[in-house]
Amino acid sequence: MSQRSRVLPSFGLSLGFTLAYLSLIVLIPLSAVFIKSLGVGWDGLWEILSSERILKSLQLSFTTALIAALINVIFGFLLAWCLVRYSFPGKRIVDALVDLPFALPTAVAGIALTSLYASTGWIGQLLEPLGIKIAYTSLGITLALIFIGIPFVVRTVQPVLSDLETELEEAASALGANRFQIVTKIILPILFPALLTGFALAFARGVGEYGSVIFIAGNIPYETEIAPLMIITRLEEYDYAGATTIAVVMLIISFFILFLINLVQAWASRRTGRTAR
Repeated sequence: MSQRSRVLPSFGLSLGFTLAYLSLIVLIPLSAVFIKSLGVGWDGLWEILSSERILKSLQLSFTTALIAALINVIFGFLLAWCLVRYSFPGKRIVDALVDLPFALPTAVAGIALTSLYASTGWIGQLLEPLGIKIAYTSLGITLALIFIGIPFVVRTVQPVLSDLETELEEAASALGANRFQIVTKIILPILFPALLTGFALAFARGVGEYGSVIFIAGNIPYETEIAPLMIITRLEEYDYAGATTIAVVMLIISFFILFLINLVQAWASRRTGRTAR
């Protein structure tokens, strides 16, 4: 028996099951979406995609998801740092609360955020005299996406930060490096691939988020109407070609952005490996 057979028995059978599973769950449904959208022809596709309402919804979805993911990278890193490097009363509770958006139904999250940040809510009524309106604006959409995306960054960075040896920081400090230099020259380069992964996960979740957004968005056409809502609207109108066309555009843009992120992540991983050697 060869070494490969001993290490990975039944490779052919495992690969067959894997490809069959991916085909049924991913490839066939995505192919069906593409085929359905192409059924209207190129003129029909252009007519759907040239709609100002659809373009505005796509711009809103990707812009708010991008902003929310960037904010989550910053505060997710800080939260992970506190959970790993410090001990404080209630640490276990805070650590458990990070996973709350995973367990909480998104519709419940949307209703709760709307109740808090509406003009009559506990927080909204304090902000309204200052001229700050969150509910039923793009700011409210971004807030909802921050809420559902923060766990992706924290849970991606936290294990990497736990494995980071403090001896590196101590050695750098002994050589005369200040705290800012230690963070920017040692810690962040090592954590960069993990931060990028967390950003990609939060961004991908935010682009397709629906339940937590529709309540706080207000769904005002051309202003706070997200792309997933446009897909649902087209489906309710039995316009399946229009719904799949919007879905295909979101899929292509998301795939392109995630592909670029993966390239940067691979480059950062190689650079970190060379630095470690």
